[in-house]
Amino acid sequence: MTASFIPYGAYWCSPFARWQGSLQHLPSIEFAAHLTRQALESRKISADVFDAGVLGMTVPQQFSFYGLPWLTGLVGATGVGGPTISQACATSARVLNVAAQEVETGSAECVLAVTTDRLSNGPHLFYPRPGAPGGIGAHEDWVPDNMGWDPYAKADMTQTAENCASKWDVTTEQQHEVVLRRLEQYRDALANDSAFLKRFMTLPFDVPDPRFRKTVATMDGDEGIFPSTAEGLAKLRTVKEGGTITFGGQTHPADGAAGMVVTTRDKAKELSSDPAISIEVVSFGQAREEKSYMPAATIPAARQALERAGIGIKDCTAIKSHNPFAVNDIIFAKETGADLMSMNNYGSSLIWGHPQGPTGMRAMIEMIEELAIRGGGYGLFQGCAAGDTSMTAVLKVGG
Repeated sequence: MTASFIPYGAYWCSPFARWQGSLQHLPSIEFAAHLTRQALESRKISADVFDAGVLGMTVPQQFSFYGLPWLTGLVGATGVGGPTISQACATSARVLNVAAQEVETGSAECVLAVTTDRLSNGPHLFYPRPGAPGGIGAHEDWVPDNMGWDPYAKADMTQTAENCASKWDVTTEQQHEVVLRRLEQYRDALANDSAFLKRFMTLPFDVPDPRFRKTVATMDGDEGIFPSTAEGLAKLRTVKEGGTITFGGQTHPADGAAGMVVTTRDKAKELSSDPAISIEVVSFGQAREEKSYMPAATIPAARQALERAGIGIKDCTAIKSHNPFAVNDIIFAKETGADLMSMNNYGSSLIWGHPQGPTGMRAMIEMIEELAIRGGGYGLFQGCAAGDTSMTAVLKVGG
């Protein structure tokens, strides 16, 4: 890609709250619109600037059939339409990909890209089956049932990580070492009164009531972070008998929203909080692994994105991952040569949680800010997704 850019500072994210926490009562699209309105206003970006939009969400809620047009209407971009994307944990990267394609093809000049999900209080769905005995229907609890079973691979998510741990000889102790390092990196984001997070997140964060008329709570940052210790992790049993993965070695479900602007080079300078910093959308990659090896899908997807960008893993100044399991980072580093302990500076989903739709967008926002702090360079985002798939993105921050 050569024509799509992200204005520096024109991105935002709510704090993430562990499910059944402070954000559990907020409908996803309305919450994302509320957050986006505030973000655009504080950045002095008019909703009139957008001529296209993309919404990413994976958990249906009431009236989510109306998707992106509902969100843009609530934001004030009443003339803007566009698709709603659902690709499990790869949703954010796909949303950025679709937004960038709008700009690259000349179909739009300025795209509003928003991601949101509430894993708390997910829907219970009933599916009619007139041909079943007695017409008895089928039902599912959207979030736990889909996390617990892949209907094609016939396995749950944890089994995919165990399969990878077995293939690459990853131990529980190695996983816990990564967890402690990721927690240490996240604590860097909390230094100096959460100075890093405040580069893209409004803190303290006022939590609105379900009607978005008054504040009912205040969040000082991400909610539900577990302060793991080496001693505490060592006491944990593995989730599966004979396995390697503990509850401490994987992420937790969460609620939240994030968004960004994708536009042309010239418009990016106009909307940027610092026109001297450019953020170029360079390339994407996607892949699918064999059944029940989900974490490994990031490896070929990253290689594809890097090849398209014309760079290697050592050319990446920053690497961020959606790491639902510590296993993800370990096998990725083994196969690509990435530095395991310097990936995911300032945080990752292993620590701050996984609201699905906005997970990757937050990681990419953090990657942009890390690159800006370090004077620019290439950044690689990679993450696995349900169905043993992966989507990756390469961004370049320059002066």
